Amino acid sequence: MSTTATSETAPRTLAPNELPFTAGPQPFRSYTTDTGKILPRKWTHLPAKQQRAVTKTIKHARNNLLGL
Repeated sequence: MSTTATSETAPRTLAPNELPFTAGPQPFRSYTTDTGKILPRKWTHLPAKQQRAVTKTIKHARNNLLGL
């Protein structure tokens, strides 16, 4: 029997340096839709703690008018 990867994907994790809201909008394009809505956990495959951090960071960036 060979050891191949399964069809399930591993949960995606973010490094702490990917979360600062001053980094600009590019790191967070994959977590928002074209209309600006924040994607849910079932689509981002992030752990709950990191999803909350991403959501909080995007909302902070919106309040600071960073273009997210």
